This record gives sequence, structure tokens and C-alpha cells, in this order.
Amino acid sequence: MTSAADPATRWRELSRHTVLLDGFHALKHALRFGAEVPLALVADRPAALELAERLAPDLRERLAATLVDVAPEALRGLVGRPHPTGVAALAVPAPARVDELPAPDERRAPLVVLDQPRHLGNVGAVIRLAAGVGAAGVLTTGTVDPWHPTVLRASAGLHYAVPVGRAEVERLPAGPLLALDPEGEDLRGLALPAGALLAFGSERAGLSPEARARADALVSLPMRPGVSSYNLATSVAMTLYHWLATDGGPRVL
Repeated sequence: MTSAADPATRWRELSRHTVLLDGFHALKHALRFGAEVPLALVADRPAALELAERLAPDLRERLAATLVDVAPEALRGLVGRPHPTGVAALAVPAPARVDELPAPDERRAPLVVLDQPRHLGNVGAVIRLAAGVGAAGVLTTGTVDPWHPTVLRASAGLHYAVPVGRAEVERLPAGPLLALDPEGEDLRGLALPAGALLAFGSERAGLSPEARARADALVSLPMRPGVSSYNLATSVAMTLYHWLATDGGPRVL
């Protein structure tokens, strides 16, 4: 077993079966929501602990005990372009299993489905949104790995705050599926049903035929004529805000 005094070697060993938490904020969120973090490195301990004092006092002592000091050049050798906070950590991934998600009658919040997304940063932004509003989870269809390092970076470590996994359309959880599509009914006049799944098509191709066939209803977002589309994460944010502002409301969070 590698000595704790050799963090570089230990990092390389652990990286085979862990995911990168890039920066202080990603580590903060992961720890706060129960991630298993076998190694966390810091190139500037005083600066990191000052951040903890200001932004995460609940984790200050834990971070002080967890962070392992390394030279800045050593950190660059491990992660390439270290985060400006000088913090990098490895966490054990925890992909959500569809059969472990709550049944529709147990879900008080909608479940977000990203149908064959392409942009990793958008997927991470959606996970961050879902965590912030208390969505029931985020599932992706298609080939994109929702636990890809770039997705983790964009979510700021909030994968651990909400179930995140992958499932093909035919294996999506039960529940009414509302798919976002320009041809659908205006979302502003609707209340989202309990246990709903909200499906969003890819940035370029829209909904897949499989998702469209699985949908119980098509709904649309208001959009000025001549504008072709919204960014994927923006569409999710608008739809989740509608849920919060109507029958979902902050009271259920």
C-alpha cells in the first residue's frame, strides 16, 4: 500500500477508478453531499482554508484534516491545468441506477431526462441546476457519460447532491413524460403532474424518435419568432423554474 507521504503515486493509482473534483468548490460540494474522497491535494493550504472559513465553515475542520500538501509543479504534473484555487481531489463515482430511483408516487419533484445530449458542459450545468432546485435526478440517454470529468467540472461537484445516471429511453422510470418540443403546448398554461419526467432533446437534433414516441405530451417554451432555440441548460432552467413557481413551489424542497 502506498504511503500517504507519496501523494503523486497514490493519485495515479486511485485515478484508475475515481473521478476528478477540479477545484475547491467541487470538493466542497462533494464532501457536503456525502462523496467518498480518498485523496485531496492542495498547493496553497492557507488560501484554501481561508476559502473554507468564508464559504464553507461547516467543512473547515474536515478540509484541514483531508487536504494533502503538494508543490504547485507537482499538482500541474497530475492534473495539467490546476484550478485557480489550487485544489484537486479524487472521488468515488456513484452513478444512479434506474431501479433504485423513487417510484412516481414517491417523487415530489420532476426527474430531468437529457435525450442524447452532446455538449458535456451543458450536461454539467443541468446537473448543477437540478441540484439547486431539488429535482428528483438527471438521467441521460445515448453515448455521453454523465460522470465524465468535463461534466463533473461544469457541475461543480454537485453530482453527489442529486441522482445522476444513464438509461436508454425504453428503461426510463415510470411516470408521465413531458417532452420539450417547439410543436408542443405552451408550458405557461400547464401544471406539471406529480412524478413527471421532463425530457429535453439534444442541442442540435432535438428529441430522438424514441423519446418522442415515449412522451405522454409535448410542451414548448415561449420564444420570440425568428429565434431558433434556447441553450439546453437554459431550457431546463426555464422549465424547472416554472415547476418551482407553480404547483411545485419552494415549499416542497
